[in-house]
Amino acid sequence: MIEVHGLTKVFDGFVAVDDVSLTVGAGKVLALLGPNGAGKTTTVRMMTSILAPTRGTAAIAGFDVVTQAEQVRAHVGVLTEQHGLYERMKALEYLRFFGQVYHMDASLTQSRALALMDRFGLSDALDKRLGEYSKGMKQKLALVRALLHNPPVLLLDEPTSAMDPLSAKQVRDAIIDLQRDQRTFLITTHNLTEAQTLADSIAFIRKGKLVANGTFDALRRQFVGEPRMELRIAGRFNGMVDAVRDIVTVRETGEDWIRYTTPIPERDNPNLIRALTGLGVDVVTLAPVTQTLEDVYLQVVKEDEGTATDGATAQ
Repeated sequence: MIEVHGLTKVFDGFVAVDDVSLTVGAGKVLALLGPNGAGKTTTVRMMTSILAPTRGTAAIAGFDVVTQAEQVRAHVGVLTEQHGLYERMKALEYLRFFGQVYHMDASLTQSRALALMDRFGLSDALDKRLGEYSKGMKQKLALVRALLHNPPVLLLDEPTSAMDPLSAKQVRDAIIDLQRDQRTFLITTHNLTEAQTLADSIAFIRKGKLVANGTFDALRRQFVGEPRMELRIAGRFNGMVDAVRDIVTVRETGEDWIRYTTPIPERDNPNLIRALTGLGVDVVTLAPVTQTLEDVYLQVVKEDEGTATDGATAQ
């Protein structure tokens, strides 16, 4: 549903996006991550036929973003960082206007608008002018606008920005529901927990270049390493770490804890506990160390200070 090959944008000699390639299948969510100024918004603008690429190609739902721009806009819903709401209007006036832009039947526009306003908890605000909406309410209305024409592809820039936890959960639940209906998403966000929860694949862009791309598990293995276990005991390890090293690969140690890796945890974890028990040690806890997208992000940025790995593809 999203095919991007060698996408490049140059502004007066400045390369804002440099040879980016991405593929996102139907019903998949790709999170596009990177620091401010990395090129995320410029990439999305090219994918929505707002900006023409300097080089490369992009297609949305099979339509070329340059030669078939009108069809692209009809098949994509976009939530931008700047909502562009007409604040003197009321919600239904505003949504009816966009229904006309999308050549929707008036009755369909009305029913879709009411259903979406209800879904995102905005039904009580129908009679308010948009200038009276809070930041979170404006964000949700902009999302309603993006969903109004029932597009198969959605490009969402910071979809839960400025929202309270309940509103953010409503939006995440809606994304999950729409994904089940084979909607395809590209999401840019600084909320790494949200990205890890929603995304099937994750792409990192930095200084206009794609520097890493893949599933969370693949990126975790590449940049963070094998999953680690943490074992804590009652007391101190003192000289017993050598006995542990005979069974597992010790990575970090503390006064009353160790972190280690093992290729066969179902064999080595019980052996380790038996060995420590035989030495008179009381094991307090044994649990995997949680690895998050933040751990991956920090390693990607750190490694990119040296070299970049460009051109990977998300499936």
